[in-house]
Amino acid sequence: MSLRVVIVPGNGCDAVFNANWYGWLYHELNKKGITCELRSMPDPYVARESAWIPFMHDELKCDHTTIIVGHSSGAEAAMRYCETYKVKGIVLVSACVTDLGDANERASGYYSRPWEWEKIRANAGFIVQFGSTDDPFLSWDEEQSKVVEGLSPELYKFEDRGHFMTGVFHELLDLVVKKVQESPKL
Repeated sequence: MSLRVVIVPGNGCDAVFNANWYGWLYHELNKKGITCELRSMPDPYVARESAWIPFMHDELKCDHTTIIVGHSSGAEAAMRYCETYKVKGIVLVSACVTDLGDANERASGYYSRPWEWEKIRANAGFIVQFGSTDDPFLSWDEEQSKVVEGLSPELYKFEDRGHFMTGVFHELLDLVVKKVQESPKL
């Protein structure tokens, strides 16, 4: 089996190929010969853990050959996924640890219990986090830094990227290509 990348989008993104950098990254990775999967998630607006985790396992086939790239709610899904399943690695973009006091985020289920940092670290071959101090949705001090404390990831911290909602994301592309190239053949 060969290494593959699965992009898990944030909530509210049902047209995933046109949302943020997802379609761009998908096409760029495939052009480089890296198999990448990008699909609309079930329940895209609430992003319920009870729907997303089984979809990631059963439909997207995330396993030890998979690098999960999760953005926003997709980052939380990647972390919760790794509490149970082994993957090659996770790349978290705009990750947080609480429901932010938002009823829709609370309904997702990701924040209903403590994060199992040790299990996540044990099940992910590597962990990378992209965050920005000017994120309009996620405080660096109250949210993103808590992921850093819990997971000790390879960190890419910016001051001017907001919630990473641009059409291209070159640093992410370069990082994923590097991780694929560094991985021993499966």
